[in-house]
Amino acid sequence: MPDPSTYRPAVGSIPESPGVYKFRDPNGRVIYVGKAKSLRQRLNSYFADVAGLHPRTRQMVTTAAGVEWTVVGTEVEALQLEYNWIKEFDPRFNVRYRDDKSYPSLAVTLNEEYPRLQVMRGPKKKGVRYFGPYAHAWAIRETLDTLTRVFPARTCSNGVFKRAGQIGRPCLLGYIGKCAAPCVGRVSAEEHRAIVDDFCDFMAGRTDLMVKRLEREMAEAAEAMEYERAARLRDDLGALRRALEKQAVVLGDGTDADVVAFAQDELEAAVQVFHVRGGRVRGQRGWIIDKVEEVTTGELVEQFLLQVYGGVDEQTGVTEGGETVPREVLVPELPDDADVYEELLTELRGSRVSLRVPQRGDKRSLLETVERNAKEAFARHRVKRSSDLTARSLALSELQEALELPEAPLRIECIDVSHVQQTNVVASMVVFEDGLAKKSDYRRFSVKHGTDDTAAMAEVVRRRFARHLEEEADRRDEQGVAAEEGRPRRFAYPPNLLVVDGGAPQVAAAARSLDELGIVDVAVCGLAKRMEEVWLPGESDPVILPRTSEALYLLQRVRDEAHRFAITYHRQKRSVSMLVSLLDDVPGLGETRRKALMKQFGSLKRLRAATVDELVAVPGIGRRTAEAVLAAVAEPAGGKTADDAAADDAGADAAPAEVVVESTTAPAGPADRGTPGPGAGATAEVGRVAS
Repeated sequence: MPDPSTYRPAVGSIPESPGVYKFRDPNGRVIYVGKAKSLRQRLNSYFADVAGLHPRTRQMVTTAAGVEWTVVGTEVEALQLEYNWIKEFDPRFNVRYRDDKSYPSLAVTLNEEYPRLQVMRGPKKKGVRYFGPYAHAWAIRETLDTLTRVFPARTCSNGVFKRAGQIGRPCLLGYIGKCAAPCVGRVSAEEHRAIVDDFCDFMAGRTDLMVKRLEREMAEAAEAMEYERAARLRDDLGALRRALEKQAVVLGDGTDADVVAFAQDELEAAVQVFHVRGGRVRGQRGWIIDKVEEVTTGELVEQFLLQVYGGVDEQTGVTEGGETVPREVLVPELPDDADVYEELLTELRGSRVSLRVPQRGDKRSLLETVERNAKEAFARHRVKRSSDLTARSLALSELQEALELPEAPLRIECIDVSHVQQTNVVASMVVFEDGLAKKSDYRRFSVKHGTDDTAAMAEVVRRRFARHLEEEADRRDEQGVAAEEGRPRRFAYPPNLLVVDGGAPQVAAAARSLDELGIVDVAVCGLAKRMEEVWLPGESDPVILPRTSEALYLLQRVRDEAHRFAITYHRQKRSVSMLVSLLDDVPGLGETRRKALMKQFGSLKRLRAATVDELVAVPGIGRRTAEAVLAAVAEPAGGKTADDAAADDAGADAAPAEVVVESTTAPAGPADRGTPGPGAGATAEVGRVAS
């Protein structure tokens, strides 16, 4: 592994001018391209203490064997050169845009003598004009069916076109007037291209001119008493208006804009863009980005502007995706050099382009809609990835190799500790088998003695595996089923891999508990959230998994699920504790009636929402006591405190949007002996309290 100090440029040799730099590996391949206002300041940051760098940046500088740079005159020139080099070298450590799915587009093959209108997927080709993309191919065919009445361009394949020319007869579309039949010479190549150009103008948003022209020609035909031609133009006009009605107006001022939004986690981001032309959404496009280094939303906007608009053809003003640079680009956050990017977009468009964050009104509402689409796309991507059998198998094999395990970790358990200033300390244990969550085996722990993360982790690991040793002795068969009870034992199966949420201290605590119990066949690792580093017992340096590693993605899913489950249980405990403390202040309310209230309502939020009559219905509660209870639990006059809000939220089982949770149904059981969490038997969240 190269040492960055071996290729660090001499002091003072790096200019302070703006420019673009390239890192190369020992084989001379470009692995990263970047731009900078000041090359000296930016490059020196890469040669600071390696241990202090972001893990992905550290991986890049230790993979590289040299760095070189090119000085340019302005920041706009630096942007353009960076884009060209990224396209030329495809560096492995740069952010990469890839479509989140194969959206179909309406393509016009302008590179052919007789251009064709067709549905097209996959990579964009030179000489082809694209409109869309559309969510469904049938939407394109429906659009074509409507518009070929007005613009009778060919839609047939080259084989059909050639065969029709050989036999001298057009296809059915030629007979019914939905194709000008250039195959048999009804129109010349120039006339057919003029039809295609009109079609492209209409799809590009120049609809008003087309409608006015047809209205004028219809009036002229009627005045000349060419009634059949006037009727045909009337029908064409109706077809155009029907096509326009299908596209909802989202911006009443007729703005041309691209609206961009992101949804992201540590390793990936989903990008969605709505193309609005003439106030109507003309197309939508999405990408999934691999985040090679830690980037902010503003930096993601920079990458979007550079990669999506950087490939504009200077002659046509059209991007590689078939879209022109709009008058406005609406983004969730401005990049640091927003004025530089505005200048670049203005040069590409040839007129003023505004880059801004909408604050209110229709444009803000539209941005929120695009953000929802980005979150949905990101959730679909994660679900698709987590449900992919090949990806799960690859993740398990990568984990086995990276952690040097004797076999693939088919059963993974993860423990997370949750508390607030060492109060209400709880822990969760989640289980993944074959890369999928097994919710019936989830457990929750109320920590009795641990007052900090490491002590709590040691206690939970000790309790979990002590129970395993007890049940192992009584296990009747390899399925872990007690014959006399007919139900699975709760801790009968040990994991192949135990994951703890934390770094070296938490891993050491877990390993220490296993050693005390004499357990040597369970591997332990920790996933540190800040740097996504994997720590192993007794190792001074962490294992850095590649950013695209399926193994890292699986560990993150396991860790995030354990964190979610622990937080939910912690909120429930805080709610109960707060409810008990509030009820202690009610005069005349003894322990028996307090327990009855807690059993009936369960949380502070439900008790606050109750009426006096509902409280009176609880055995032993009179009207005066009920009124005193409601007065004691009422919200403070100044609004909810942080504890109040947490208590009100307790018991909410919904997972965060970015966490993929598979629902399952759990059997009910006796309290504190493997009982499900809130909503037992439902499909929200299943877990059990470990004794």
